[in-house]
Amino acid sequence: MTRRSGPGPRPSKGRPEGSTTDQRLLDSRDDSDWVHTDPWRVLKIQAEFVEGFNDLAEVGPAIAVFGSARIPADHPAYQLGVKIGGALVDAGFTVITGGGPGAMEAANKGAAEAGGESIGLGIELPWEAKLNDYVTFGLNFRYFFVRKMMFVKYTQGFVVLPGGLGTLDEMFEAMTLSQTLKITTFPIVLMGVEHWSGLIDWMKGSMLDDGRIKQTDLDMLTLTDDVDEAVALMVAARDRHA
Repeated sequence: MTRRSGPGPRPSKGRPEGSTTDQRLLDSRDDSDWVHTDPWRVLKIQAEFVEGFNDLAEVGPAIAVFGSARIPADHPAYQLGVKIGGALVDAGFTVITGGGPGAMEAANKGAAEAGGESIGLGIELPWEAKLNDYVTFGLNFRYFFVRKMMFVKYTQGFVVLPGGLGTLDEMFEAMTLSQTLKITTFPIVLMGVEHWSGLIDWMKGSMLDDGRIKQTDLDMLTLTDDVDEAVALMVAARDRHA
């Protein structure tokens, strides 16, 4: 595999600087011409699916690592990301991240330095123009929903480092897909006990106590600071389906 550079955000004539393909698609509901333009967008969406399916089809067992793009290199979570990336490669996994800076860069760095495949699935954003320097193979997507499909389809589990809204989005989507049996035996490990404990406590005290989720939903999550434990869970899930 070879590294592929991304298109990066670019202004287009007649469009606000920094606008993205996703934004133009979703904002077109207010455009009287959407009935003529949206059907053509389907072809672009189809092309992204085809390219992703084609380029990722032969990737070996893989784990996705998520986390904040805003974590600096001297943050403990960054160092944790480097360790988890390397440990996953040592266990025989490919590491896939969103390809950005911060925690994503950390996991890609750990994977690359361990001699493994370090994949980045980038997304067109107004403030991120390229994949991080530790990605050995990269794809850039214009549509979030296409990119999210690739993460779930081509990985066997998620490791979730401290993060923000995007990280929560990926985590809860994986939980929802597991809850509804769209994906099965899909371990989700939250790395960083101090960071994630408040969220888990709230889910127990509000959602679980009020009957809006079940204990089995919470049991999808493993909360730990132990890299070896996280990797062991991924290996066990892989071996069950070997």
